[in-house]
Amino acid sequence: METDDLLKKRIRDLARKCYQNNQYTFTGFLGLADLACFYEMEKELSYVPYKVCGGSDFCERVMVRFGRAQDLGYEEEFPIACIEVSPLAAKFADALTHRDFLGALMNLGIERSTLGDIWLKDNTGYIFCLEKMADFIIENLNKIKHTSVKCIRAKEVPGLPALDRQELKIQISSERIDGVLAKVYGLTRSGAADLFRQKKVFVGGRFCENNSQILKKGDIISARGYGKFEYLGQQGISRKGKINAAVMCYGRAQKR
Repeated sequence: METDDLLKKRIRDLARKCYQNNQYTFTGFLGLADLACFYEMEKELSYVPYKVCGGSDFCERVMVRFGRAQDLGYEEEFPIACIEVSPLAAKFADALTHRDFLGALMNLGIERSTLGDIWLKDNTGYIFCLEKMADFIIENLNKIKHTSVKCIRAKEVPGLPALDRQELKIQISSERIDGVLAKVYGLTRSGAADLFRQKKVFVGGRFCENNSQILKKGDIISARGYGKFEYLGQQGISRKGKINAAVMCYGRAQKR
């Protein structure tokens, strides 16, 4: 992982290149911490427009594209491919996890910045990657753990698998983010506060250090090591004056 200083230097260079050469420039895939680092530079980089994309809605790892069609006179899509990876013999396949897929890719010598999210559904993986890496992965990724696999370009970019989404009803005293986090993840208030101290909480991709921040409907909250959820807002008031609210959990963001 790059240091913040190195990452910021690289981002500045990409923004400057876009502005001076009138061409689109792209970062590699950025994780939550790297994306938060980029957002810290928004004012500094305000002279050049940007867009963020990971290949599909709710991707956690995303790329930043500097430039827009209104200024450059043409459109250039994000160079993101989606590879579908499935067992050759489903009956005899291991139960594959995200860690298994990522480990197999790392064993091929692939840099993490060239890989986006990896989604799983029914033991089939969907790997978002830089377009320039797609053919290499298709040709060389033939085994995950002890399972032989085949790789093809996905016919269409999948939506977030339905099995990885769960609407959760919660009761909260207020819409403070620490209280909502505690309810969603089954934490104590002090446990939720630790996440803020450890800089593990992000709202809309930005670091959130204010544990008393009031959430708004549609906010996307990520907590490293726990998962991601969307705050769906209030659903009414209970007889005891508590707020009935709902969240849509993604991946591992499920109440424990």
